[in-house]
Amino acid sequence: MRRLVGRIAHNWPLKLAAVGLATLMYGGLAFSQNTQTYPGVIPVRVVNQPKDTVLLTQPESVTAVRYFAPPGVPVAANSFVATVDLASVEAKSGFVTVRIDVKALDERIRILGYDPALTSLQLDPLVSKTVPVRVEHGTVPDGLTLGPTTVDPATVTISGPQSVVANVDAARAVVTVQPTAIDIDQDVSLTAIDKLGSAVSPVDVIPASARVVIPVFSDRQNRTLPVNPVITGTPAAGFEIESVSVLPQVVLVAGDAGQLAQLDRVDTSPIPMIGVSSDETVNIGLALPGGLVSVGNDTVTVTIKIRAVTGTRTFSAGLRLVGARSDLDYAISIDRVLVTIGGSTADLDRLEGAALVMELDVVGLKAGVQQVPVTATLPAGTTLVATSPTTVTVTITEPAPSASASPPPASPAPSASGG
Repeated sequence: MRRLVGRIAHNWPLKLAAVGLATLMYGGLAFSQNTQTYPGVIPVRVVNQPKDTVLLTQPESVTAVRYFAPPGVPVAANSFVATVDLASVEAKSGFVTVRIDVKALDERIRILGYDPALTSLQLDPLVSKTVPVRVEHGTVPDGLTLGPTTVDPATVTISGPQSVVANVDAARAVVTVQPTAIDIDQDVSLTAIDKLGSAVSPVDVIPASARVVIPVFSDRQNRTLPVNPVITGTPAAGFEIESVSVLPQVVLVAGDAGQLAQLDRVDTSPIPMIGVSSDETVNIGLALPGGLVSVGNDTVTVTIKIRAVTGTRTFSAGLRLVGARSDLDYAISIDRVLVTIGGSTADLDRLEGAALVMELDVVGLKAGVQQVPVTATLPAGTTLVATSPTTVTVTITEPAPSASASPPPASPAPSASGG
């Protein structure tokens, strides 16, 4: 027994190392038999992209994943999630190299490596700028002439990556002139272009379309016509339009001869005067029929003068004395008069229901029967037109002595004295 134990214990460290090496080799063999490579394409998703930036290039897809999985575990493209995190990337133009992170959705799958591990991205700040809309109509058919081009809006906003937006010079609207001489009046899609006329992308054009209007003439003629200002609405209560003037008084209009022959004037766009109480001067466009255009003057200046509506109204008014003396008595033959007052309707309306009092100026008048003119102090904006009667009889008297007054005491008679 002792000999058997001795043989087992003899060189035991070497024997133990041999057992461990064999176990490791067996485990490695078993592990290597379960290590695999998935060759499919796994898209890489961008997370935590800096605010107001644009990716000009997308990250490369992962094309190979080395992994370990126990036998019987299914593996497909949706078994993995690949991302690049841009949280620490500065929001500025240029290329950046970032690490790709691949994770397995099944906990039994252990990822050993993948290709590629890094990817390069081009990041650009998101900017915008305003550019004009440029209308292109190509060759005009023989026998036709075009009127002035109108586009609405005249400018648009270009939004996109900074390095791309910097190359945009205008937004192009392309229309076609038909040989049938039909006026162009349509919404046209806009394309961002550079100075050479080449399309620029990727950018957004805001708004994406514009309204283009171009009159097309087959027998163009010119005619000078007077301008007719079109006034709508009425001024504020108590006011009226005194006069309307326009500069220039005539405009040159171009169009087909048949249309021009039917016109004797050119109206302006409506000018609202609702509730206005003061003079107005406006620049206003012309309301031309379709197919006609103005030559040289797209707008005219219209001046509207406003005045208060004036009139007269008769009121009943009381009387009061002005300048009466305390040592005289005054008797008025009547206590009310009729007065006619002139002014604006608004001012006269304010007098309705008011207690009107006319004045009789008796300053410096002595006792007796006097004919005193009726006068008034009226609110600003009103005038005294007439009174009925124009004068009022005022009787001025001195107060009678009081009957109960005692006569003054008599002076005592001097006494005689002898000498």
